[in-house]
Amino acid sequence: MSQIDIRSPKHCAKKGLNFNFLNKKLFKILSTLILSILSLILLIWFILHPSKPEFILQEIEVYKLNFSSPHLLNSSIEITLETRNPNQRVGIYYDELQAYASYKGQQITLHTSIPSFYQGEQDNNLISASLVGNGLPVAPSLGYGVGRDQASGKMALVLKIDGRIRWKVATWVSGRYRVNVNCVTILPLTPLNPATGYLNSKQGTQCSTII
Repeated sequence: MSQIDIRSPKHCAKKGLNFNFLNKKLFKILSTLILSILSLILLIWFILHPSKPEFILQEIEVYKLNFSSPHLLNSSIEITLETRNPNQRVGIYYDELQAYASYKGQQITLHTSIPSFYQGEQDNNLISASLVGNGLPVAPSLGYGVGRDQASGKMALVLKIDGRIRWKVATWVSGRYRVNVNCVTILPLTPLNPATGYLNSKQGTQCSTII
C-alpha cells in the first residue's frame, strides 16, 4: 500500500515563502557587490581626478585663401598642434578627432580626420594636418571680410577640433567623452602673390578645451 503525501496549503505557502526569501537574499548580495564595485571605481576616479588634456597650436600656415566666385572659397591650411596630458596616473585615448578651420563664424575647410592615438601619463604629442577646401560655398559677405583683413594686414582664424576621448587608469578604460577644442589665433598676413594667397605663421597659441 503506497504512502500518500498530502501537502497542506499552509505547508505549500511556507515553501513558497522560503523560495522568495532566498531570491531576495541573493538579490541583496548581488546589489551590494555591484554597488561596492561602482563605489570603488568612483573613489579611484575622484582620488585621481583626471584633468582635461591641453592643446596648443604650435604653427599654422595659410597657403591659399581666395575666391573662384563671390560664393565659392578656396583654402589650403597646414597646422601643427601639440597635445599634453597633465595627469600623473591617467592615460588618454584620442578617438575620432576631426579638425577644420573657421573664419568669421563660417567653415572654410572640409573636416580632416586625425588618426586615433594613445597618450601616456604626462606625455606630449605633435599632430600635423592639412586642411583644404576647394570651391566651398560661403556667404558673399565673407569676401568683403577677407578683403578688409588683407588691407589691415591681420586675420582672426579659428581652428576647431571635435572628437572623443577615453581615460585609462591601470587596466580600466572609461567610456567615450566628447571633446571640443577651439584655437583662436590672430595671424599677420604676408602676401605671396594674388594666385596663391598668403603664407602665415603663428606659434604658441593656447586652445580652450571643453569635455
